[in-house]
Amino acid sequence: MNRPRHLATAILSACFLIISRPAYAGLEAGAASRAITPAPLLPVSGGMGAPRPASEKRGELVARAVVFRRGDVSVAVVSLDLLGFPSVLGDRVRAKVPRIPAANILIGSTHTHSAPDCYAFPDGRGGHTGDLAYMDSVVAKAAEAINEAIDRLEPAWLRVATGEANGRIAYNYYAPDLYDRRMSVIQAMSPQGKTISTLINYAVHPEVLGNDVGICSPDLVGPLYEYVDAKAGGLTVFMNGAQGGMVTADNRQLDRPSDPARGYWDDSRTWEECIRIGRLMGSEALRIVADSPVQKDPGVFCTSVDVPFPVASDAMWAVVTLSPLKYPHGEDRSITARINLVNLGDAQILTIPGEALPNIGFYLKRKMHGKNNLLFGLTNDAFGYILTKVDFASFPRYEYVSRTSLGEMTGEILIDQALRLVERSPRPDH
Repeated sequence: MNRPRHLATAILSACFLIISRPAYAGLEAGAASRAITPAPLLPVSGGMGAPRPASEKRGELVARAVVFRRGDVSVAVVSLDLLGFPSVLGDRVRAKVPRIPAANILIGSTHTHSAPDCYAFPDGRGGHTGDLAYMDSVVAKAAEAINEAIDRLEPAWLRVATGEANGRIAYNYYAPDLYDRRMSVIQAMSPQGKTISTLINYAVHPEVLGNDVGICSPDLVGPLYEYVDAKAGGLTVFMNGAQGGMVTADNRQLDRPSDPARGYWDDSRTWEECIRIGRLMGSEALRIVADSPVQKDPGVFCTSVDVPFPVASDAMWAVVTLSPLKYPHGEDRSITARINLVNLGDAQILTIPGEALPNIGFYLKRKMHGKNNLLFGLTNDAFGYILTKVDFASFPRYEYVSRTSLGEMTGEILIDQALRLVERSPRPDH
């Protein structure tokens, strides 16, 4: 007679145990991606000039997201195969991801010079150079990738390592040896050894092809992804570093100098060269991380600060005020960009809202507190080059990067605010 009552009681008790079971206390990670190649193809952008028509594609443009969660702290890292992705679009992505605090969603671009414009640069004739419908689609796809990554969260361990990447990958076009050879790798894996995601941080312009060869492409990042995805499994995510002024892909034809006295060479703008450099980057990343110790109980911390930057450049101010994206700006001729600091295991990560010159990158890494220190360039915003005041407009080589910078004080403000963030934040695990 009492069986139904006993059965109901047992079911309710089981449901209570499931609902009240504490959340997983350790690190979780999940990753997902979405293709963002336009169909039909759109013109591709290499900077503030007019985009060039594209008649073919090599590889796919992709939005890739990896999410890390420990307890009530979640951090999303998103990489888009685009020249840049301004915060006004990034905030639209964040609004579609309610399960992670907006300030904890780091959105960067690989900086390929063979993808559509997502700035909507003013064209000087009352129009702009972007395709707003395409930008809306990127926003939607990026949000989908983050939300799927959240759905795929699972217990995770980490390997984190930093080492010098060997071989002909990058060089500084302005001063060949002035660049950061260090590559950092964060690999998340299940306790059973399955790779969830491999995050690679390295400073390089993906402009082997450039925007004048008629190809839509992730450039060298595409072959990098294909190589590491195939060799390691999981989803590979590339975040650029301090590659401004002008740390670019080493596609020089060293047997063909165009100006030996000044150190100029002809270069190879082919897909085969993208494959060579991308695969080399991938093999070096896996070599660097291969023997690093497993961090079975890594901590997660994320904080941020919104920093106002004055816009002294008339060209950059025109982008801010004339683009149909309606960039937020102050009446005092300023914009505001977010800088994040993330501790993940023994790694510390700082974001840079543009293209910092390598000397800024070296200085910030030297002052950070991680065993492994990473810089995510072109992240949360992508407002041009970032120079210190002593470099700004100092000699002819820097004429272009100075002209496409917010202004002389941008680097000083970035360094000051970033190091304040470092000093008031807890130190990462060691």
